[in-house]
This record gives sequence, C-alpha cells and structure tokens, in this order.
Amino acid sequence: MILTPETLAQLPESILTLPYDRKTVTPGIAHLSVGNFHRAHQAVYVDRALALPGQETWGIVGMGVLDHPSEIAKAEALQSQSGLYTLRECPPNRPDTVRVVKSLVEYVHAPSDRKAALHRLTDPAIRIVTMTITEGGYYTDENGRFMTDNPVIAADIHREIPETVFGLLAEALRLRRDAGTAPFTILSCDNVPANGDIARNAVLSFAKLRDATLAEWIGQNVAFPSCMVDRITPAVRAEDIQRLDAESGIDDRAPLYCEDFIQWVVEDKFPNGRPAWEQTGVLFTDDVEPYERVKLRMLNASHSMLSLPGVLMGYRFVSEAMQDDHLFRLLQQFLGWDAEPHLTAPPGISLPDYGALLLERFRNPAVNDQLLRITSDSTSKLPVFVRPTAEAVVKENGDMRRIAFLLACYCAYLGGRDDTEAFYDITEPRLSDADRTLVTAADPARALDMTVFAGWGLTDNPAFVNLFVAMRTALKTDGTAATLANLVSQPADATVTA
Repeated sequence: MILTPETLAQLPESILTLPYDRKTVTPGIAHLSVGNFHRAHQAVYVDRALALPGQETWGIVGMGVLDHPSEIAKAEALQSQSGLYTLRECPPNRPDTVRVVKSLVEYVHAPSDRKAALHRLTDPAIRIVTMTITEGGYYTDENGRFMTDNPVIAADIHREIPETVFGLLAEALRLRRDAGTAPFTILSCDNVPANGDIARNAVLSFAKLRDATLAEWIGQNVAFPSCMVDRITPAVRAEDIQRLDAESGIDDRAPLYCEDFIQWVVEDKFPNGRPAWEQTGVLFTDDVEPYERVKLRMLNASHSMLSLPGVLMGYRFVSEAMQDDHLFRLLQQFLGWDAEPHLTAPPGISLPDYGALLLERFRNPAVNDQLLRITSDSTSKLPVFVRPTAEAVVKENGDMRRIAFLLACYCAYLGGRDDTEAFYDITEPRLSDADRTLVTAADPARALDMTVFAGWGLTDNPAFVNLFVAMRTALKTDGTAATLANLVSQPADATVTA
C-alpha cells in the first residue's frame, strides 16, 4: 500500500494514527532541517497536540536547508507523500509500535526555491520556527562568539536572499517587521547548552552585520526559549527502508525508527502562542539548564565514550558494543566516577537511576543505532558533551584516565582504520587541515593543541598530558581492546599524578 492522504483510511488496524482530520490542519510552525530526529521527536509532539480540540492551526511546514542530493531525495519523498511517514517505535522488551505521523503538512526545499522558503517564513500564520541544525551548525567558536569572519557567513551577508539558516531567519524577520507582522518565536532543538541563547546570539549577530536597527528590533521583540530534547533515533539506510516497509506492509519512501523513550523539556516563552504541548507530555519549566546539563553530560557524553573506542574495536552498532563487558564497565565508571559527581540533579531526577536507564536504553537491540552516526562530527560534539566534565576532572587533578582514553580514541579514530585493519568513513566537516597535521605529529602530545581542545586547560596539567600520551601509545602498540581492559580493571583513583 502506497502511503498517501487517500490511503490513510485503508491502513491496517495494526498501524496507529491519531484521530484528527488532517484536511483541517494549517501550518503554524516552520521547522528548519527536517532530519530523522525532528520527525521522531518534535513532529510526534505536534501530532499529539493536533489530536486535541482547537489545535488545528499548529501543523508543520518542513524546510530542507542543505543543497545535497540526499536532502533533495528526502524532499521529493516527503512531498510525494504529502508529508506523511511511518515511525516504528521500538521498546526493549515489548512488541514494536508502528504509527503514521500526520503533523508535517507541507515541505519546502529551500535551496531549490529560496523565494518560496522566505515567503513561507513571512506568512503571519507561522508563529514558531523550530530547528535541528546540529551542534556544529551555529557558527560559534570555543568562546561562544559568532564567527562573523567565516567565509560562509561573509558571503551570505551580501546576498539578496541569504542561504544560511541565520541569514534566512534574519531576512524573514526583517520582512515581517516591515510589513507590520508579529515576529515568530525561534526554538532551537539542538544538543547545545543554552540553545536559546546560542540561537539568539547567532540571529542577532547576523542581523547586525546587515542592519543594526534590525538587530535591535529582533533583540526587543523575538523570543528564543531554550529546550532539552531526548530520543535515540538511528540513521535510516536503504536496507532499513526495505526492512521497515516489509514489516509494516506500507510502501513508505521515508520511514524511520527510534526507541520508545521520548522527552522534551521547554522554557515556556512563546509570546505569539504555542500548541498545547503541556497536554502531550512536554515538561515546561522556567529553567531548562539543569535538565539540559544532565542529558548532555551523561547521555551524549556516554555516547561518545562508547562510540569512539567501539568503532576502533570493530563494532558498528550500539547494542552490539554494549555486549562488550569492558565497554559496558567503561560507561558505568564514567557515569558514576566522572559525570555524576560533577552534576546537580534537577527536581525529581536521581542521577544513578538516570545513568542506569541510559545503559538500558543503549542496550536495546531493537534500536540498533549506528556507532559511526554517533562518532560523526565528534570535533563539534566533544566540546559540548565532554568538555565540562573533562575540565572539572583535570582541574581537580582527579582520576583522569577515562578522559585521556576517550580523547586518545578520538585521535585514533581520525585515522579511519580500526584495530581489525578495516577502513571506515570519517565525517568531520569542521576538522581543519591544521588540526589534521597536529593529530599526526611525531609528538603525540601535539594533538592537545587541536582546535577541538581549545580552552579545556588540558595542557596546563602535566599529569594529564602524560596520561594522554600513554593512552595514545597504548592504543597504537597494544590495541584498543587491551588498553580498555587494563583501564576498567583498575579501581577508582582520585589522585593521579605525573
């Protein structure tokens, strides 16, 4: 059965859909960069809201922002299905659930028609713009400054219709201001600390480069709430599409799958209105930061702690790597000895219980997330996820072995070949040529001068530098598995010295 609005009424009873008339839904949200995570997370919450009375004006206009063949193919697939797609939710110990998500009611590929994208963003009906543009998509340096001298930004400033996300947002807000249309709220849904503040800084910085009065108007009139998002959503390969369609019995060109766990914590700052998300499982709070901090430093950091050595050991899937006792113990030790002692739990959360739940989620074989998806763009991820814990541990001269091991694995991972001599693709768009030279320098310690580690204070601690060099040497001479086995077999040590 081909998935179209006309075939919704003919779906098998096993396929779930929420009971609302999609024909009555109109867009109130534009989402920039419609990746799998958005479709498994925010679009699901919007789908739930649309099933409530009086919520029909909160449909989603999806907006692709990358000029890439895969993005064009995704746009064509979703447009051919009027934005419909199937989502398979995979609990660890129960049967999967398949549902059709109906909240994406329109799709625009901005690089194919930038005027159309800008036109949609100026529509008064659009009151919220959400975005998932990845951790590295904010053109922000290690000090939190917007990269105004970045060649992409420098070129975009002079375009009539900007092509970057922040250029597009600034221009849409200018047109709305000039037309007397209320501004939309901008909600970043990326794994970035204080993502609302980061998004605000990026939009204001770009606007100021084009028009200082526009930047002032945006600063006074546009809301940038922060939020924390959580749901493990693997990449979907061609073979996954065949498997998912065969299991559902639906011919879907854009299916996806994810775990059954889902969480969204949002700062309630929407002056132009929002969906009734509080009735759909969203937690609204005045302070997102404690929830965000726990998630980034525990879940996302643990993902890096697992995936980088896991790839080097020849594993390619999370649940497979989690069956390795030494990797499992590494995560237990990192969470219990490194991350949790440097965190304060938000109300209602037990850090040990949260850590145990993470390990259970990672072990879910039904999700089968790809390690190389997680390792991709580690150059952007490590400063966000790992740096705060690393700084704390190194500053207090504590047990720095797991941090040293992780960063040594990152350097080894950049070589593109695992311990079985198998090659793998490296996706590191923000790794400079100068950094590549440092990571291959004869002196292993030179890697700590890479941009990714700027500001961490690692080279100020001789004991850490010695540990890092020792870990790099051990990975090269003994291999990742043996180095890891030796690491996790040792007890906690609070006073590592040079």
